[in-house]
Amino acid sequence: MTNKLGFFKRVKALDFQQKKVFAIALCQRMLPNYQLFSEVCEFGDPQVLDTTLNLLWQSVYDNKLKLNIDIYLERLDLNTPDPADYDVYGVYPAMDAATALIALLSAIQSKVEEDIVNISKLSSSTVANYIEAISDVELDEDAFDDYIFNHEVMVEEKELQSMLLQLIEDNPKLKADFIKSLRNEIIEAGVSNIGIGRPEA
Repeated sequence: MTNKLGFFKRVKALDFQQKKVFAIALCQRMLPNYQLFSEVCEFGDPQVLDTTLNLLWQSVYDNKLKLNIDIYLERLDLNTPDPADYDVYGVYPAMDAATALIALLSAIQSKVEEDIVNISKLSSSTVANYIEAISDVELDEDAFDDYIFNHEVMVEEKELQSMLLQLIEDNPKLKADFIKSLRNEIIEAGVSNIGIGRPEA
């Protein structure tokens, strides 16, 4: 598997559209975290995130599609939960899912490629926080960092991001059929970065 430095160098070497697809795929994978929280705590409208994602996927291969980013940023902001209002852990991965989309749209609008790359770190950070929340091990800080880094959920996250990066590197033209197939694959897998399944409709 690619070491950490090599991985981010490769992500940074992608062109703008490839970076965008990489980040959209990670945001799509975080969506079930929001859907479950929304259902359980009766907060927000997951359809806002879903619609934004659908349009982002489409914008990669449909040059005629003009996304009014300001409108979607406003809608996402209104549907981002505040952890201060809830005493359940689920608010954090739900907030991260909305925040990741806001960060992605802002990065596309400002064309700051570094901010697109940060979606990868945000997804991994959601996983690290989840491992911390479910773990009852008592270790010093360095040992605990190692524990998180080697935890099976984090290993899966790193493997998935590496696999996704390889797929995008292997398909630089980003044709419509590749984008549609990638989107369907993530949705059909139906599992988020912390193992949350998509709530049944």
